Amino acid sequence: MSSCNGNCSSCSSDCGDRKAESLLAQLNPKANVKKVIAVVSGKGGVGKSTVTSMLAVAMARKGKRVGVLDADITGPSAPTAFGVTECQGANEDGLYPALTRGGIQVMSINLLLDNPGDPVVWRGPVIAGAVKQFWTDVIWEDVDYLFVDMPPGTGDVPLTVFQSLPVDGIVIVTSPQDLVSMIVTKAVRMAEMMHIPVLGFVENYSYLECPDCGRKIKVFGEGHLDEVAQNLGLPVLARLPIDPKVAEAYDNGLMETINTDLVNPVIDTIEKAE
Repeated sequence: MSSCNGNCSSCSSDCGDRKAESLLAQLNPKANVKKVIAVVSGKGGVGKSTVTSMLAVAMARKGKRVGVLDADITGPSAPTAFGVTECQGANEDGLYPALTRGGIQVMSINLLLDNPGDPVVWRGPVIAGAVKQFWTDVIWEDVDYLFVDMPPGTGDVPLTVFQSLPVDGIVIVTSPQDLVSMIVTKAVRMAEMMHIPVLGFVENYSYLECPDCGRKIKVFGEGHLDEVAQNLGLPVLARLPIDPKVAEAYDNGLMETINTDLVNPVIDTIEKAE
């Protein structure tokens, strides 16, 4: 239109030149985040939060400044993994996330509750709004990679994160079970709908290594992830074992002490992604 000023947000005309309104939320003016990587799963119980913490630790060991945004409001566990209990503080500019022993910045709803054991009984839109505030109100200090630990599935929170945060890529965590094809495909299709690149898959609980002979035991049977990944045109970046030492470290806030070599291929892919 001849009278168009280019500002579609203040215009009610339904013309052919109308631009889609961006739903991206504004990062806190005092914060700085270069890359956002979401770690997702189609279902719960596959160890997604464990994988998120391992990726954060592995990236930090490469000398990068790392943050973890715990978007799983009803099942938050990032503070437990890193042994943090409170944020660094707050002022008129916003809220400073917790800082781990190794310098990883962590933000989670459990850091704001009087009692971490209290349930968060909120409706979906309120939960989604809280996650959005972790982006708009938190002062992430010079973060190279912000890992977002997503709740499972394709509900309100994943939709809010994909629409509100400038997600650069997602890593999908799965396990070797018969339902993997359907569940993984749902997660991939949602990412495609939101125009967010899928970097690849991590198969967790892939095997159990015998402590005596080193043989890899397929506790959940042979997985079908390779076939699914090939059909979707995506790589399997890592296969992680069932490891009691990792579980113990997670429960005791010592994830920064574990060996993370197995997720290095994932880290390499994340760093190479544009």
